[in-house]
Amino acid sequence: MRLWIALHLPRLPLEVFCPRWSADNCTVVLEQERVMALSDAAYAAGVRPGLRRGGAIMLAPQAQFQQRAPEKEREALQAVALALLQFTPQLAEAEEATLLLDVGASLRLFGGIGALCRKVAHSVRALGFTGSLSCAPTARGAWLLARSNGGRTLKMASLERRLDALPVDLLPPARPYLSWLEGIGCMTLGELSRLPRPGLQRRCGRALLDMLDDAHGARPELHEWMAAPASFHARLELFDRVENAEALLFGAHRLLLQLTGWLSVHQLAVERIRLLLDHERGRTAGPPTAIDIVLAEPTWKDTHLVRLLKERLAKQELDAPVIGLQLEAPQVQPMAPLSDSLFPEPGGSKEDWQRLLELLAARLGPENVLQAVPSADYRPEQANTWLSIQQKVRPAEARAQLPPDMSSLPRPTWLLAKPIPLLMRDHRPYYGSPLRIRSTGERIEAGWWSDMQTRDYFMAQGEDHAHYWLFKERDTSAKEPEPRWYLQGFFG
Repeated sequence: MRLWIALHLPRLPLEVFCPRWSADNCTVVLEQERVMALSDAAYAAGVRPGLRRGGAIMLAPQAQFQQRAPEKEREALQAVALALLQFTPQLAEAEEATLLLDVGASLRLFGGIGALCRKVAHSVRALGFTGSLSCAPTARGAWLLARSNGGRTLKMASLERRLDALPVDLLPPARPYLSWLEGIGCMTLGELSRLPRPGLQRRCGRALLDMLDDAHGARPELHEWMAAPASFHARLELFDRVENAEALLFGAHRLLLQLTGWLSVHQLAVERIRLLLDHERGRTAGPPTAIDIVLAEPTWKDTHLVRLLKERLAKQELDAPVIGLQLEAPQVQPMAPLSDSLFPEPGGSKEDWQRLLELLAARLGPENVLQAVPSADYRPEQANTWLSIQQKVRPAEARAQLPPDMSSLPRPTWLLAKPIPLLMRDHRPYYGSPLRIRSTGERIEAGWWSDMQTRDYFMAQGEDHAHYWLFKERDTSAKEPEPRWYLQGFFG
């Protein structure tokens, strides 16, 4: 099934220059000293498109005037297109700030056309833009519906009925001939399509007929799909000096949405992201503040990254106001395939566990969330080290650090931070009750290069049937009549 979604951004100039604009703000965008876009408040004050700057100032002296910058509009449209690549890799840019998405192959993945349209609209709003969304069986038909806010249709018959009622000035090739078309009473696309084709082609050119045929599916449509860059780097200029780090989350989310689209089209998952906070420029300007987030489990979703950035920005102290944001993805890898197990993991998946650890590291700091890693040492105090959760340790490398024959020796599940000296009663170690030795001795002699230890370890049992891990020091230089016993750990 071939189905297209068209997204028209009619207010793109306003949102490019004023990302937090609303209908109550009186905003006017000028092009060559004439009004080309305006907010609802400016329209209510009497300002109209095409009016000169002086007339607009007289009608709305409180209005905020901005000069149109086609380059910024182009960058904003490219940012929206990059974010929407997460829904389909077949995305093309059409005339008059409109994007076309071929979503026929994505319907099942996103739960149908209704759910997919809602996700697209949500992403556009999260980017800070508003637009008109439509869908149709043909790309040009969806473009015409989006330009006229004509809604959505899934069948070709209903699309043709809606197209017949649309005004003829929606077609760019027809606009130079509007006076002639009005003179012969041709005001809609339906009336235009009923005119004799040879005469219409001689009068208005072939482009007008081709556009009509594209909308009705009478000829194949050719598009130039958008190609995502090989590496990701997105930038956002703020329209005010921000002195609170938490206020940067909105702009950072816009950059993360672009990252999501870039990762999806390249089938990649990100392992580390870097958010750069740009400060004032000039002679006294300092370097940008870098916020690095390392992920224990690669991801290509923006929701988890937003939570991590929120935690980091809440703790970030700004040395200077921020005027811009940059987002980079310096470390990526191919997307891992979905799990092939029939049943989900009990208590949550491995990805859920990794997201929890990443969230704790972002909130508490990576130096406070640690993981146990074995060390190649026989001494119990040195056999385990604690590393940050952000440092990846492969299971094979961890097993390689284990001394030989360690799997056959009993080890307690609870090792004390410092051995406890034990009392001796009737020549037996005492800990709440006399302890009875239940195993043969295990001799450990290691650490000659730093802290030499010579010990004999035993498993002991008390009268409460609990099992303990004891050791007896073997110090030939000591002149004590009996060896000293220590409690090292508890068995579960």
